[in-house]
Amino acid sequence: MSDMTLSAPARRPLVLRHPSVLVFLTILALFTLGVTLLSEGAGIGAISTSFVKTLGKTLCFCLVALAMDLVWGYCGILSLGHMAFFGLGGYAVGMWLMYERTRMIVADSLAAAELPPTAQEISDGIATQIFGVVGASEFPPVWAFAHSLPLQLAAVVVVPGLLALVFGWLAFRSRVTGVYLSILTQAMTLALSLYLFQNDSGLRGNNGLSGLQNLPGLDDIPQSAVSLWFFWASALALGVGYLFCAWLVSGKFGSVIRAIRDDETRVRFLGYPVEGFKLVVFTLTAVIASIAGALYYPQAGIINPAEIAPIASIYLAVWVAIGGRGRLYGAVIGAGFVSLLSTWFTGGQAPDLVLGPLRIQWVDWWTVLLGLSFVAVTLFAPKGIGGLVDLAARIKSPDRHGADLGPDAGALREREADQ
Repeated sequence: MSDMTLSAPARRPLVLRHPSVLVFLTILALFTLGVTLLSEGAGIGAISTSFVKTLGKTLCFCLVALAMDLVWGYCGILSLGHMAFFGLGGYAVGMWLMYERTRMIVADSLAAAELPPTAQEISDGIATQIFGVVGASEFPPVWAFAHSLPLQLAAVVVVPGLLALVFGWLAFRSRVTGVYLSILTQAMTLALSLYLFQNDSGLRGNNGLSGLQNLPGLDDIPQSAVSLWFFWASALALGVGYLFCAWLVSGKFGSVIRAIRDDETRVRFLGYPVEGFKLVVFTLTAVIASIAGALYYPQAGIINPAEIAPIASIYLAVWVAIGGRGRLYGAVIGAGFVSLLSTWFTGGQAPDLVLGPLRIQWVDWWTVLLGLSFVAVTLFAPKGIGGLVDLAARIKSPDRHGADLGPDAGALREREADQ
């Protein structure tokens, strides 16, 4: 008998195996096109520049919510520190933006002098302008590469990645889990925030970095165009991030981290390096969160240590819970919905609610409403808003208590729900 070579069947593309990925990317593309055509920068002007910035920032929140869903919804690690990585990405980009903008201002002011300024005079002038507000006139070591955009962009990935890697290695090798791990991540965030509040931290303390919306060398470009550029970049990052996360959770890696979430002890006894998988997920999501922050703060225009406070990471967990953790589209829906609703309530656009002698001003009561929503979703709708999408699309969650479905007795090889 002649030998016969059996080739494995070709694996279908991700968008065919998980149609929700194609649906999401299509909706995102149409949304981006619609905002562009309605914007002041490239369209008919029906959407203001400030609202384009709001939408761009919302897309960044959706991207960091994806990271939170990956680490919490899929791997079961409730991190209360991912907004710290989000802020570090903003600081990394903000340092270059502030340095370069200040350098151009100082160079122009010294150009009128009788003698051409030296490089040291320009450097001293930049340092005085940036750090005079905290009583300093020299660059701290942390600003050593602030003059280089490529190096600062590399810092967006390297700095949060290394912090997450070291923190995760120390925590996971000690097998810290559950609420204790959540407290540790919150403590890390608080420590970083308190450090940055100090004037000698090298990042201007409570003043933070400001004027980030002004791109150096593009003073002639209107903000309507600049805001649209960042909106496009945020949409592209969200699309790529969603595709990457969907690819990650759709294969064997995704099956292992879901198993870790459901029964970590059993996965460890099966021989899988649980701590290694956790560390990879924690580090990857930290980098994704940092990239989101690097796109967010140039649109916000300012960053200070209050942005890294633990409450921000708690809000992030609330967004994912309301959207429906364990569903990538749920995280995006939750972050987008709550972020835009928060802007509406806290921006004074929501009318006050009058209940007899009681007058509810939503600017003050929004956080109470958000907290009650989180409790209500946790108790009565654990699938969140994403569960409504499942219901509309008739997507059923896998029943893990059914009959034997594998070749061996007791094997449960039910197919995961479409991401």
